[in-house]
Amino acid sequence: MTDTLRMILAGGVVLGVLVLLHEWGHFIVAKWCGVRVDVFSIGFGPRIWGVKRGDTDYRISALPLGGYVRMAGDNPVEERTGADYEFLSRPRWQRCLIAVAGPVMNVLLTFVIFWGIYRIMGSPVDAFLNKPADVAAIPDTAADSPSGVLPGDRILAVNGVNTPTWQRVFAQVDKTKPGAPVTITVRRDGAQQMIQARAPQHESSTDSVVGYPNMPAVIDEVAIGYPAERAGMRADDRIVQINGQSVTSWMQLLDQVRNSDGHPIHFVVQRGQSRIPMDITPVRTMDPSGAMTWQVGIQEKTQDEYVRQDWVESFQDAGAATLSGIRQIGEVLGGLFNGKVSVRDLQTVVGIAREAGRAAQRGPLRLLELTAIISLNLGLLNLLPIPILDGGHILMLAVEGTLRRELSVAFKERLVQLGLVFLLAFFAFLMYNDIIRAIQVHY
Repeated sequence: MTDTLRMILAGGVVLGVLVLLHEWGHFIVAKWCGVRVDVFSIGFGPRIWGVKRGDTDYRISALPLGGYVRMAGDNPVEERTGADYEFLSRPRWQRCLIAVAGPVMNVLLTFVIFWGIYRIMGSPVDAFLNKPADVAAIPDTAADSPSGVLPGDRILAVNGVNTPTWQRVFAQVDKTKPGAPVTITVRRDGAQQMIQARAPQHESSTDSVVGYPNMPAVIDEVAIGYPAERAGMRADDRIVQINGQSVTSWMQLLDQVRNSDGHPIHFVVQRGQSRIPMDITPVRTMDPSGAMTWQVGIQEKTQDEYVRQDWVESFQDAGAATLSGIRQIGEVLGGLFNGKVSVRDLQTVVGIAREAGRAAQRGPLRLLELTAIISLNLGLLNLLPIPILDGGHILMLAVEGTLRRELSVAFKERLVQLGLVFLLAFFAFLMYNDIIRAIQVHY
């Protein structure tokens, strides 16, 4: 199967399932509220295939870029009979429920996918966390205030508590109050030594006290459209040098990139038997935690060990993962307004299809994770207060409820037209950027 065919099939399946579930949310709540549903369509445009059951025509349409549910009496421009089964005849709170049901189903799907992964597969834990705490390197940022830990040390205890693994080391350091004294016991050259240091002021600075673990800088994924992809980096490349310095830990790479201040970085990567030099200029963008930082667009390859969870743990972790995704999407949307995030970083179906194709190539688990993330984005973005989106309908219902009267048909028509023009223009702009990114990687 070619990469292009895999991309098209994977992207089509992912988007098709998500749209189907989204529209099913509208459909099922409309039925529950007593609204007659005339059409349930996956895609827009001419009807290609379908079957009619009861009052509803279930169809597949020509343009697979979304879908819709058409309810009786939902168009204020068309003639209405005033029957109870018409959408606009139902109370506003019911119409609001119907509008919000689609996005809610997408959010619920995200939660269910995460829950299934944690319950059936287990929660991924990087294998290095369960290995002895052998220090591979120390950060350059610790040079001015060294803790005394050196490369080659094995950390045996922190504050008198045995730490046979890196996970125990990090846990003990994190328990120490910021800036408080820390006693670290290490084995160096066959003998034990006790080192006095101070806990970091920030959790992200833990490695400045205990050093870097042995985490080979092997690339798992290269983000589409980022500098690393444009420079030619590939999955499974191993970064062996940065700016002339040997790299023994992935954490060294992170520090070099994050402290680059946007200056070009000289990488040397090992690919098979060849060593390939490349210069890459990081870009400043938002990381998964919501912080703005310098990035080149690569993800480390980990050796995950999956620990199966019980019902309660998997439920809690799935909820935490879903809430974390909601927070990240909110931060990205906020970044669009304050200028921290560029609209050029957003993707349309072209980018989604490319990501889906790559995820499918890496296995069902990766494709499921990507589906969960896209589903959450689809649900939340549909709640934006833009006419023609679900959020726009909810906003108009809220305004009408406040005014205690219906807005004029002409006013609603203008809002919908404005929303449609805005979305089409915005979609075209993003599609253009998607295509340019796809072309640039071959330069």
